[in-house]
Amino acid sequence: MELQLSTPALLFSAITLMMLAFTNRFLAIANLIRGLHKKYLENREENIIIEQIHNLKKRLSMIKYMQLCGVLSFLLCVICMYLIFIGAQSAANYVFIGSMLALLISLGISLVEILISTQALNLELKDMENQFQERTSSFWFKKDKNDE
Repeated sequence: MELQLSTPALLFSAITLMMLAFTNRFLAIANLIRGLHKKYLENREENIIIEQIHNLKKRLSMIKYMQLCGVLSFLLCVICMYLIFIGAQSAANYVFIGSMLALLISLGISLVEILISTQALNLELKDMENQFQERTSSFWFKKDKNDE
């Protein structure tokens, strides 16, 4: 099968959208980190903040590698198009395969990052449930005291 110039060019829009999504994730996490930093300075003993910081550190690292693989995929697409243009078809095939692998790795890391981000949300839900249980149990305890 012979690659045409339009084949690697088709990946441009997919990679661009993917990079935009990764950048949005990065910006959202940056805002979360700044907010958690303020909370941490106010209360250094709160376990949920420390757990969230560890979670965000992992996610930030993963986003860096997702973006790195996305940029690598983009660069390999451009090189592939150049190789097709100059007639180096067999080299273009290998470079295109490399581009697709970089894209696949980036998407795989993205999947794992999504799973980790749901863990962060579950930490928040668990904390809210604990606070609710403490509030309701203390309410019932106070009510029992008043009945006596």
